[in-house]
Formats: sequence, structure tokens, C-alpha cells
Amino acid sequence: MDKVRIVPATERDVPQILELIKGLAEYERLSHVVEATEDRLRRALFGERPAAEVFLAFAGDECAGFALFFTNYSTFLGKPGLYLEDVFVKPHLRRNGIGLALLKKLAAIAQERDYGRMEWSVLDWNEPAINFYKKLGAVPLEEWTMFRLTGTALSDFARE
Repeated sequence: MDKVRIVPATERDVPQILELIKGLAEYERLSHVVEATEDRLRRALFGERPAAEVFLAFAGDECAGFALFFTNYSTFLGKPGLYLEDVFVKPHLRRNGIGLALLKKLAAIAQERDYGRMEWSVLDWNEPAINFYKKLGAVPLEEWTMFRLTGTALSDFARE
């Protein structure tokens, strides 16, 4: 396989980003919840106030995967952190170092920006990913439970 190339996404990459998001959703058995559109992604990623950043991974000329992340903040550290929302490598290109290259790029960004940490979530059933992350030195935060308000629960709560 050709060397992996990691590049920041540009607005012209929005169709590719959406395709990769749909691939991730299919892998996670969550295709039915994808509401993202090219227009939404264009506004959110490349609009007046970008909500996140995306890096694309290429194996030769093929777009092999992506990582989407944004800044969070640790009050205890008194520093920003990097939150990895999604990382995905196309199934036929896995086990070629592409996911590792994406994560190393993000770790380098976190270091360059003086962030205090890099964190992400993984589905409980995704043992291959969990084992991969542990090999990197990442540790699961088993004492923490993530909560989410979305859809009508979010709307109803905001109106109360």
C-alpha cells in the first residue's frame, strides 16, 4: 500500500465527508439515525463559526478515512482538550496503519496547540477498536457515564 497521507478537509470535500459519515454509521449499525446533509456539513464545518475540524486520510489516490474533532475544555487542567467525535477507515483498507496515522496526527495537533488531553468514546461492543485504543496507551474511563439529550427530549427540556 502507498504511504498514508493525512490532510485537512476543505469545503470541496464535503460530499466525501458525508459518504464517510454514512460508512461509519453503517459500521456502527446506526444508518437510520443519520440526518447529516452536505448543506448542514458545509455550514457546520466551513461556515462563519466552524464547529469542528476534519482530516482526511488517503491511501494513494483513494480517500481511506477521516477524523472529525473539536475543542473541549477541562476546568481541572485549565486547558482545552481535543475531543475526537468520529474516526473511520473504510473496511477494505483497515489494518494498514491508516487509523493509527489519523490518531497520531490528532495527537500531534493536541501537542502543538498545548491541549491537556485527547479523548473519545467507543461503543461497548466494538472490541477491535477498544483493544486498538488500549494498545496506544489510552485508558477507558469506566467511572464515567455519558449522558445525552437529543431530539424531542432536548426540545422539551429547553422549553420547561
